[in-house]
Amino acid sequence: MSFQLTINRLRELRLAHMAEAYALQQQQPKLHHLSFDERFALLVEREASERESKKLDRLVRAAGFPEKASLEDSDYRATRGIDKSMIATFAGGEWVRQRLNLIVLGATGVGKTWLASAFGTQMCRMGLPTLFMKASDLYGAIGTAILDGSLPGLKTRLVKPSLLVLDDFGLGEITPQVAQVLLDVVDHRMRSGSLLITSQFPTDQWHGFFPEPTLADAILDRVVHQAYRVSLKGESMRKLKAKKLMTI
Repeated sequence: MSFQLTINRLRELRLAHMAEAYALQQQQPKLHHLSFDERFALLVEREASERESKKLDRLVRAAGFPEKASLEDSDYRATRGIDKSMIATFAGGEWVRQRLNLIVLGATGVGKTWLASAFGTQMCRMGLPTLFMKASDLYGAIGTAILDGSLPGLKTRLVKPSLLVLDDFGLGEITPQVAQVLLDVVDHRMRSGSLLITSQFPTDQWHGFFPEPTLADAILDRVVHQAYRVSLKGESMRKLKAKKLMTI
């Protein structure tokens, strides 16, 4: 089979990245001394690497993170009260595999959303589907879904990911109807995945966010008692950025 026919067959088999790598090998005489197994391994690695990269891009786009964040960007550690061992523990993703939860607490502006996005991105890297939502946006989406009949689809979307991130819990009104849906989602997620919740309010105040004590007890019992906690400290990141701009 000729070189071009091989390229065409690889593309027909949806191995486009392998085809590109094969074409590049033909243009690089220094690789010709490698054995067949070595050259073939390079082609397979190129195809696998490109597929993994595209899968990560799809997962990150589907997650809907509000900002680009990575755990490698660790300048916040010293000023936020968290250390390398804590980051390494949660970055490994075992808590998600065990369907445990993570609560990130701290004052406004200390980086809760950023850290939640970084953890979510890390889970995407590990092939674990993630969904990020502002808590207030979720309440609105539930209210709309109840009215237009799309609630079953919304519930599926909330239950399916390995990790569901709820940002800024405590902001926005939880109606009785929303609370009932939240209980249903949380109950299902105990068997399907984990929750990561950020809030500027301590967990002992969360009970008061719900309109009905029984629902509050049922939801928080499933969330808080199976959760790790991270408390961020330090000055508002927004204020620090503003100060830097003023000194330029």
